Amino acid sequence: MNEHTVKAFDADIGELRGLISQMGGLAEDAIARAMLALQRGDQVLAAQVKADDAAIDVIEAQVERLAVRIIALRAPLANDLREVVAALKIASVVERIGDYAKNIAKRVPMIEEGSQDGTRIEPISILPAMGRMASSMVHDVLDAFAARDAEAAVRVCRSDTALDDFYDSIFRTLVTFMVENPRTISQVAHLLFVAKNLERIGDHAGNVAEMVYFAATGTQIAERLNGTPA
Repeated sequence: MNEHTVKAFDADIGELRGLISQMGGLAEDAIARAMLALQRGDQVLAAQVKADDAAIDVIEAQVERLAVRIIALRAPLANDLREVVAALKIASVVERIGDYAKNIAKRVPMIEEGSQDGTRIEPISILPAMGRMASSMVHDVLDAFAARDAEAAVRVCRSDTALDDFYDSIFRTLVTFMVENPRTISQVAHLLFVAKNLERIGDHAGNVAEMVYFAATGTQIAERLNGTPA
């Protein structure tokens, strides 16, 4: 590519990274606010989280258009092509992460409806910690994408195992609480779905980490494929 084309391509890639970063920031914020709404029983905040999800969808569409334009006009090869394709896939995954945050927010009114008799679900206090862990994974993996940092991507994959362990622990705690407090069955069922949504967010962050690693190195993350750490 000549100098003018190179500069134009670099500008397009910079814009693509910026859009992905913006999507990631919105998704992180959605997770944090959804968990805050859950913790406080704040149905107004939960409704805002649901409404704001549309902004993530809009940016995803922008990423798709820009990626297609880059491929059509710049004909990128090798590392550059991998980055464009990775950005396209990452945008789709981040959109799904936003959907999971929205799904958590949707359950807040249902949980609050079941609290009219004054029964408080004690395990609800430990879910925000899992939410922070999942949100941190999203933040870290998008930072890795922006920096083309393969080692940071590996660390995110390893974090997914810790989040899975956290989910297993919360699952057991919630089921035990439900058995001991039959009146809370409906509410706890919703909390189990919330925990599962957070676990899936971690899985998606791990998927993004795989894409980041491949875009940066051209190879797969071995330990995630065989289930053993490097």
